[in-house]
Amino acid sequence: MSKTSYTTRAQESTNAIERLYITMRHLFNRGFYKPTGVSGESLRNALLQLRPEIYGSVAEEKAELNGLIYVLDRLPKGIEECRYINLTSDEGYGKSHFKPIVPPKRRRNCYRIDDEQMNIEITRGRSDIYDILTHLTFLYIESHKICKKVLIEDSGDTIRDWTKLENAAKKEELTQQEREVALIHAANILGRPFQEIMGIHSVLSTKENPERFLKIIYWLGKLAIEEETTGNKRVITFSAMLRERLGHHIHGERWANTIKETLEKEKLLERPIHIISANMHSVMNSLFAKKALKKEFPENDSLKIYEALSSSENTALRDKVIESAKKNGMIPIDDISGTNIDIQIFDTAKFGNGACCYTFKDDVPDAEKPIIFVMDYAFGEQAYETIDEFLKPFKKGKEVKSFMNIASISIMGKAGILEGGKGDLMIPTAHIFEGTADNYPFENELCAKDFEGNGLKVLEGTMVTVLGTSLQNKDILKFFHKSTWNVIGLEMEGVHYQKAIQSASKIRRSISKDVKVRYAYYASDNPLKTGSTLASGGLGTTGVKPTYLITYKILEQIFDS
Repeated sequence: MSKTSYTTRAQESTNAIERLYITMRHLFNRGFYKPTGVSGESLRNALLQLRPEIYGSVAEEKAELNGLIYVLDRLPKGIEECRYINLTSDEGYGKSHFKPIVPPKRRRNCYRIDDEQMNIEITRGRSDIYDILTHLTFLYIESHKICKKVLIEDSGDTIRDWTKLENAAKKEELTQQEREVALIHAANILGRPFQEIMGIHSVLSTKENPERFLKIIYWLGKLAIEEETTGNKRVITFSAMLRERLGHHIHGERWANTIKETLEKEKLLERPIHIISANMHSVMNSLFAKKALKKEFPENDSLKIYEALSSSENTALRDKVIESAKKNGMIPIDDISGTNIDIQIFDTAKFGNGACCYTFKDDVPDAEKPIIFVMDYAFGEQAYETIDEFLKPFKKGKEVKSFMNIASISIMGKAGILEGGKGDLMIPTAHIFEGTADNYPFENELCAKDFEGNGLKVLEGTMVTVLGTSLQNKDILKFFHKSTWNVIGLEMEGVHYQKAIQSASKIRRSISKDVKVRYAYYASDNPLKTGSTLASGGLGTTGVKPTYLITYKILEQIFDS
């Protein structure tokens, strides 16, 4: 008697992710697709089967509002009004009269070409394309939920709730009574309580566009209704130049060359270089803040200082630290390559007497003092593109100028945790690449013991690098966590960094095979906990303590080496 074959929910979800990425790659190579066509339907069905945690009730009839806010924060304002979305390379729009639209939570330049078209520049590789297409697929699913709710199939007419919402959305200003009436109709359409709709309206409201929520719902519904009644479909296209350039490290090469030219100009290429992938404030603040702000904070409480510096209101404090850093050997490099990865170079030989909060363990001659090179966060596969290019020997003209003395590479970042909460720490011992057989074990210079006794939970184990955090669901993550893979968290860059490091140190031999690596992450969310996904909001000041604990340990090891 044969055994009944079946697939687990985790296997079904894995298959859905694979279908999503295969379809996306096919559509990219094809050059265009219609979200409500056969190809678009394939993406929608795969996303609905997957039901990612971040998109909450996407597979239900009622609207998913937290997921909607999450997506809108990562797409350009006004995209819900556009029938045509064109993904392009950097093709010179920045030199035109068009003003770039930068989404609040994603560093990408977008341009509203006319009433119907939005162009989105892709300069950060395939991960950027996957991210955008996933969010757009969610948006179109929500759009068609509205259409199904308001369109009367037989007659082609719309229900009364839609007519009232449409009238309100077209008005420039609404009284409080008119707004609340419109929100009651919106609540009926979206299948959500009035109180919840009021809260979302408040979150999305801006000074320039106080009724933004109503207009978003109106435009999502309007375009979906027109697709059903007139056949006028929305279209997503990929420019020929984007398809030609993708994967050739054009932006990463420009970025790396700019940094190497700066290091050569400052005569720093021969010195030991410690690379840190982090944000643009924690290393600088850790080096100089306590000394620069001793008058403002005489009690010298590190956490209070860092929390004050993280507040958007304290620009004067931040400016004072930046000024101190620049006086003591910091060279900032604003990105012009298109990678959106800014740089800070710290020449420790130029640290003034008493200016820095760290000292070297032994007397070190200036010629041997290290360079600390801080790069802003990369995005997914962009981590490989940038570090791979930077670790290549510096070339001036056609001749190899020099191999750089890379002493260590430290990666600090945010990640999803699978056991714990926001702000807890994860110290990886290996990275595994989701959906592939690629595994990257390494010797981490950091360990869990380094962070004990700080009131935070510290996990040590394997991290999984995912193709997109917005595609994860509980079933897959539970499998990773409970199986012998011993996965403690998920992020998007670890495999890509380690791939570049291993190829440079063990295959190309452009850096030492003994280069030290450090990885540490702090939790931005727990996708296994309801209400703790990325869509539940940011870390706020919760992220300050783990950020600076990790930064402190990295800098401590650099100065003690």
